Amino acid sequence: MSGIAYLGPPGSYSEIAALVWGDAATPLLPLATMPAVVTAVETGAARHGVLPIENVLEGGVTTTLDLLIHETALRISGETVVPVRHVLVARAGMQLPQVRVLYGHPQSLGQCRRFIERVLPGVATVASLSNSTAPVEALADERGAAAISTERAAVLAGATVIARDIQDRAENVTRFIRLSHTDHPPTGDDKTSLCFGFSERDRPGILVDALLEFSSVGLNITRLESRPSKDVLGGYIFLVDLNGHRTDAPVAAALERVRCRVGLLKIFGSYPCWHASANAAPAATTRAGGTAAADTP
Repeated sequence: MSGIAYLGPPGSYSEIAALVWGDAATPLLPLATMPAVVTAVETGAARHGVLPIENVLEGGVTTTLDLLIHETALRISGETVVPVRHVLVARAGMQLPQVRVLYGHPQSLGQCRRFIERVLPGVATVASLSNSTAPVEALADERGAAAISTERAAVLAGATVIARDIQDRAENVTRFIRLSHTDHPPTGDDKTSLCFGFSERDRPGILVDALLEFSSVGLNITRLESRPSKDVLGGYIFLVDLNGHRTDAPVAAALERVRCRVGLLKIFGSYPCWHASANAAPAATTRAGGTAAADTP
């Protein structure tokens, strides 16, 4: 069992995240869907799987969250954060005034709205399945087409970059997780992800009582959101990230107290906290010889 599965195709931001945990000798397995990434790891076709879990503009990635809650026992063993940096690409020699059609993933088109309105007003837009397929489609279009893409995808497609960093928000980033059969041993600077839900009827303070088990012993919750339980209308599962490893004594004790208060407690895993200086996504030459950038799934 080896290699890293990710949401493809090659050139996507998910591939750039996968490169954080691999090197030139690590096989990468691009797959068409997020459930396929999970299944590849569960069945031994890949050792790890990489999925997007949170975007600074769009929030939680619901498909990934629902997979963690309902469909897999895999553990989160790592996280990384990838900057979303869009480039405008086209065939060699094409200039901005010649662009008549613009291809892009719907999210990318939205994230580059200001650039499109100011620099490409009136240009027809065409939705692509991914930032990796957009430059391929643009190169095949004879109408004078460009695409919003990653720089790595442009290299793989043979396209030329016309403009860089065309996204509206420079701080746009996506957080990715690595899924494995086991989570990460303690490092002293860790994060634990989990979810819980209630079997009893709703009552005032039911959520607060559970969360107080963490704050009362000084555990910092860094993320809290909810997803429908899929059992009953108005039922929710609460997702929590907190500082500390699940085996740390204060965390382990708090988790046991929470377990007594809830109907469901599922620990997704503990793993080292991401820090930009130590875990930055690849930003230079990658195995295909291009410059790496980040991509939405």
